[in-house]
Amino acid sequence: MANESRPCPCDIGDRFDYGGRGREVQVEHIKAYVCRPPASSHRAVVVVHDIFGWQLPNTRYIADMLATNGYIAICPDFFVGQEAWKPSNDWASFDDWVKTRDAGKIDKEVDVVLKYLKDQCGAKKIGVIGFCWGGAAVQHLMLKNPHLKTGVSLYGVIRRFEDKHSLLHPTFFIFGEKDDIIPLEQVTLLEQKLKQNCKVDYVVKIYPGQTHGFVHRKREDINPQDKPFIEEGRKDMINWLNKYL
Repeated sequence: MANESRPCPCDIGDRFDYGGRGREVQVEHIKAYVCRPPASSHRAVVVVHDIFGWQLPNTRYIADMLATNGYIAICPDFFVGQEAWKPSNDWASFDDWVKTRDAGKIDKEVDVVLKYLKDQCGAKKIGVIGFCWGGAAVQHLMLKNPHLKTGVSLYGVIRRFEDKHSLLHPTFFIFGEKDDIIPLEQVTLLEQKLKQNCKVDYVVKIYPGQTHGFVHRKREDINPQDKPFIEEGRKDMINWLNKYL
């Protein structure tokens, strides 16, 4: 890891000034942000937030983008009321903080959300995407949840699930070439293990010059040379979902 005092550089980029087009709902014990597409749809995507939580405008922006592309998008509070990480927090406390928010222990909440999507929204095909902490959660869900059709893991923290590779569903992995917490050797190893153990379709893609969080944490206008890769990452995500949902 490039900087032990900064275990997760998720504050690279911008907090979008974005209000969202969806609404907040209560789904049993979980609060969630839901955005529906203009026309009725039987396809839905669960959006798993990063360490900054379900209310981050950047994540809602992506959820709304999914809705524009014909998906019912839901971003639940997978911290279930626990505080999200704040950029002003002391990074020395990060490891202790994240231990109480395990990306591999969201199955109960996912089951509640899937029931809501099926019963209340009429969803028949459901996929999942996630960023950073949420990207690790996607890998976990693709290993064990039979009800999700596909997943996109965006810069998911590989070391959380580095020994597990027998995916149940087609999964797309997005990484940035210059990601401080996910070194390229980890990505190479992931690809090798998937090649040996994975029986379903998968893609591992590295985007040149990009840092952690680039698909949802950078504004398109922050740096002209980044814009094509931000847009490509978002387009690849939508195309993958379209292929399998």
